[in-house]
Amino acid sequence: MRRRVGAVLGVLAVLVAACEVSACPDCAEPLPVRPAWQSVVLPDTPGVPGRPVLRDATACADRWYVVGGVVDPAGGTRPAAWSSTDANSWVPLPTEPVTFYGQQHVLSAAACREGRLAAVGAKSGGVHGNPRTGTWRQASDGALHEVDAPFERYAGPRAVSVAGLAAGPRGWLIAGSRIDGAAVWISPDAAGFALVEGAPELAGDERGRTAAYDAVAVPSGWLMVGALLPPGGTALVPLAWSSADGRSWRRSALPVVDGRGQAQRVAVLGDVSVAVGPVRAGFGSWRLTAQGWRPAGRFGAAGPGVASAAGLVAVGQRLVAVTRDGDRHALWLSVDAGESWRAMTMPQPVPDSGDTAVAVTSTGDRLLLVADDGKTSRAWWAGVSDLDRQLTEAHSPAPKKRR
Repeated sequence: MRRRVGAVLGVLAVLVAACEVSACPDCAEPLPVRPAWQSVVLPDTPGVPGRPVLRDATACADRWYVVGGVVDPAGGTRPAAWSSTDANSWVPLPTEPVTFYGQQHVLSAAACREGRLAAVGAKSGGVHGNPRTGTWRQASDGALHEVDAPFERYAGPRAVSVAGLAAGPRGWLIAGSRIDGAAVWISPDAAGFALVEGAPELAGDERGRTAAYDAVAVPSGWLMVGALLPPGGTALVPLAWSSADGRSWRRSALPVVDGRGQAQRVAVLGDVSVAVGPVRAGFGSWRLTAQGWRPAGRFGAAGPGVASAAGLVAVGQRLVAVTRDGDRHALWLSVDAGESWRAMTMPQPVPDSGDTAVAVTSTGDRLLLVADDGKTSRAWWAGVSDLDRQLTEAHSPAPKKRR
């Protein structure tokens, strides 16, 4: 009897496999989600005509912002920003620089709070060609004003990097690194930032050198992600930090199967915090639970160069991630808080090189994407309902091809 049952089950397995192959002989991964991207026009900004370079986008309080700069025919740059109430019709924001390098800034990171924008900008210059970094704040007149600050606030001999900008009920926070490891800049109103460096658990110590890449506001304060390079090590491992006030930090190690990876982007989906970043064979995601951080899922594949996570945003009850694999930028969608990911098509291909960028943001029922392929910069939006429709029509992964 057992032999007969085994034989019947074997026949059934063969029939099921045959059906899978005949139904979709070439399918190995879920089909990509194809948003109905709607192109939008960003009007010219005042000044010498030039090519816009888009670098980041943010949204809050039913207002959308895109930031970047303009490159004129002679190669000069100036800061630029645009605003919209519907992600479809846009107006340029006046910019008010106060320093020599501020006049040449390209704005690389943006965040908003209560409908007001703040941004980080930089321009390489000086004897060593290092970035001259500064911040910008939208005032009550609607214009974006450069915030004058001492040179060594962001630059100088202890400078390493200034990365992501976050906003929340407690104010504003910039994630980055100094010579002794991860550091932050905090402000209650974006009118001036205080540097926090060398803080216990945040900065490097006998466990290795730290670096911070991105942060997000959470009900308890701030959550930040980054990486650690152990003493004598050659592979980074992912880290996360939490803080109530931006000054005192608690460190957490994120688990990795093969002992290497980085947590480069973080977002909050409802009451769940999710981080993403490169791991050995592609990209990984982590979820923060009551028991701490745990691995959530893996997606993508390693490209020919250095891989990185360039963006992560909550879109309703979904997550959208932007990755760079050394060859191209890609979009990914998760409907289960990072457990599984499905590729999303982009409105145009964007290579992964030093002068290209892709950013996403969302609020309400729309997802906004900005992209710079090194030759042109454009923006698009897609409706969240369109994503839901496609996921409903193809809710289960396509079968894998049998060999």
